[in-house]
Amino acid sequence: MTKLPPPRAIDIEILAMTLWAEAADKPVRAIEALAALVMNRLSAGRDPNARHIAAICRAPFLFSCWNRRDPRHAALRAIPPGDAAFATGGATLWHDAAHLPAWAVGQASIREIGGLCFYRAEDISAPPPRAARPNLVLAEAV
Repeated sequence: MTKLPPPRAIDIEILAMTLWAEAADKPVRAIEALAALVMNRLSAGRDPNARHIAAICRAPFLFSCWNRRDPRHAALRAIPPGDAAFATGGATLWHDAAHLPAWAVGQASIREIGGLCFYRAEDISAPPPRAARPNLVLAEAV
């Protein structure tokens, strides 16, 4: 298994924009398949110029939305504010709303979309320190 480089902020943004431009009107499975294709190309490591997700998305002839003459390219430059595909407000953490992980207790999510709760890591406060357990003293029977 190839060790993949950690995604950079630009990688995440370019991948999201690519998936939006190429498949926003497609079923979720199609969007997932395109994302998997990008990750497959990254893990294959065959192209020395494609060491990051952003480079793969922008590779010539792979996704036409990055071709300046493609109508979808103009759409990339004018993504509507509030578009649901980008409505996570910079979130970097998430969980299924049906399961509250310990780190999310007492935290305010920035969005809930489709049963998923989204958070920004920088907004997560440290959990309050746990109170020390009281020592249990057994009284002697008289």
